[in-house]
Amino acid sequence: MEETQYEWHDDAFRVYETEYGLWHSAAKDGEELVTAMNEEQCIKMTRFYLKGRQEGWDELSSRVVNDGKVGGKL
Repeated sequence: MEETQYEWHDDAFRVYETEYGLWHSAAKDGEELVTAMNEEQCIKMTRFYLKGRQEGWDELSSRVVNDGKVGGKL
């Protein structure tokens, strides 16, 4: 089996371009993390996301927009 060599950022994630021109990041365990329009933004936002997961999210950087419940009678 051929092993693919990746460029690992911060020894935690890699980024790759999809066939549609978008950029994705993935952790070493294969977990998909972030999708972005370009490589630079993908790296930047993946770092932000992983930092938030590690340190916890504060009220200024995260909020629930919709709880997903439908009110009323159907």
